[in-house]
Amino acid sequence: MKSKFVKSTFILIVGGFVTKIIGMFIKIVMTRLLGTTGIGMYMLVSPTFMLLISLASLGLPVAISKLVAEDERNNKNLVFLCFPITLIINLIIMIFLFVFSDYIALNLLHEEKIKYALISIGFVLPFISISSILRGYFFGKQRMIPHVVSNITEDLIRLILIIIGIPIFLVKGIEYALAFIVLSNIISELSSIFVLFFFLPKNFKISKSDLSFNYSNVKDILDISLPTTGSRLIGNIGYFFEPIILTYFLLKSGYSNSFIINEYGIINGYVMPLVLLPSFFTLAISQAIIPVISYNYSHGNLGVTKTKLKQGILFSLIIGIPCTLIFLFIPEVPLRFIYNTDSGLSYIRIMAVVCLLHYIQSPISSTLQAMGKANDSMKGTLFGMIIRSVILIIGCSIHIGMWGLIIATSINIIFVTLYDFSKVKKYLKEKKAF
Repeated sequence: MKSKFVKSTFILIVGGFVTKIIGMFIKIVMTRLLGTTGIGMYMLVSPTFMLLISLASLGLPVAISKLVAEDERNNKNLVFLCFPITLIINLIIMIFLFVFSDYIALNLLHEEKIKYALISIGFVLPFISISSILRGYFFGKQRMIPHVVSNITEDLIRLILIIIGIPIFLVKGIEYALAFIVLSNIISELSSIFVLFFFLPKNFKISKSDLSFNYSNVKDILDISLPTTGSRLIGNIGYFFEPIILTYFLLKSGYSNSFIINEYGIINGYVMPLVLLPSFFTLAISQAIIPVISYNYSHGNLGVTKTKLKQGILFSLIIGIPCTLIFLFIPEVPLRFIYNTDSGLSYIRIMAVVCLLHYIQSPISSTLQAMGKANDSMKGTLFGMIIRSVILIIGCSIHIGMWGLIIATSINIIFVTLYDFSKVKKYLKEKKAF
C-alpha cells in the first residue's frame, strides 16, 4: 500500500509538472495574444465557467473515486449511473445560459463582449463532465497513468488550437476570440475521453447488471457527491460573485471600469496563477491520497490514515516552502520569465506567504472527503466564503483598490485551512476512541 501510494503520487507529480508547463505556455500565449484587457475579460468569464463546471459535475468524480477504492460494489454500475445524472444537469445549464447570458454579461459583469463566451460554456460542460467521471474511476483503481496521459494530450491539443485559433478569431473581434477559447475545450476534452477509453481493459465487457438502476448505489453516490458539490459550488459561487462585487463597489467608490478590468486581469492573469503554481504538486498528492485514506479509514487502519495525511502535508511543504521564498524575495524573476511583465509584484509578495497554507489545504480537504466527511468540508468552505465576501465588500468600499480582494482572499485561505485541519483531528480522535 505504501509503495502504491508513493508510486501514484510520483506519477501524478510528474504528470502534473508536464501539464503545468503546457498550461503555462497556454497562459503565456493567451496573455500575449489577448493583451491585458483581453485577459481581463476572459477572467470575468472564468468564475462563471468554474461555477458551472462544479455544478455540472455534481461531485461525481470524487464519489466514484471513493466508492471504487472501497471495492465493495459493482464499479461499472457506479460509473454508468453517473452519466444520465450529469447529462440531465448539463441540459438544464445549457438552457439557462441561452436564456440569461445577456443579463449576466450586461447587468452582472458589465461587459457586453463576453456574451458569446458565456453561451459557449454550455456546449463544453457535457464533455468535461464525462471525462471527469472516467478519471474518477481510474483514480479509485489507483491507476494514475490514464489520468496523466489524458491530461497531457488534452492540454497539448488545447495549446495547438489556441495558437492557431486566437489570431484568426481576433480579426473578427475579441468577443469571438473569447468564445473560441471556451469552445476549444470541446476538442481537447474529446481527445481526453478517447485516451481514457484506450486504457480500459481489453476484456472489458458490459453486462445487464452494469446498466441496471441500483437505488443503493445511487444513494451512496449522492451521499458523497452532493456535499462535495456543495463545497465546490459554494466556493465557485463566491468566485462567480467576485467580479460582480468588485465591479459594483469599486465603480461606486470612483474607480474606472478600465482600471478594474486591468487590475483584475493582473491579479487573476499573472499574480494568482504564479503563486498557485506549486498547487499542481499538492493537487497530485490530494488525488493520490483519496483512495488510500478512503480504504484505510473505512477499515479502521488509523495509523496508516494519519501517516498518509502527514506525508501529504510534508510533501506539499517540501515543494511549497522553496517556491514561497522565491515569490517573496525575487518575484520579478519568475514573473518576467513566464509573463514578460513586472505587473503585480506587490500583490505577489503578500500572497506568497498566505499561499503556503493553501498548499497544505488541498490534502487536508481531500482527507476529509476520503473519510466520508464532505459535509464538514462544505461547511468550512461556506463559512470561509461568507467571511471572504463580507471583507471584499468592505475592502472595495474604503478606497484601497484591489487590495480588498487580496486581503479577502488571504483571510479565506487561512480560515478554511485551519477549519478543515481541526475537523480531521477531531474525527481521527473520535474513531480511535470508538
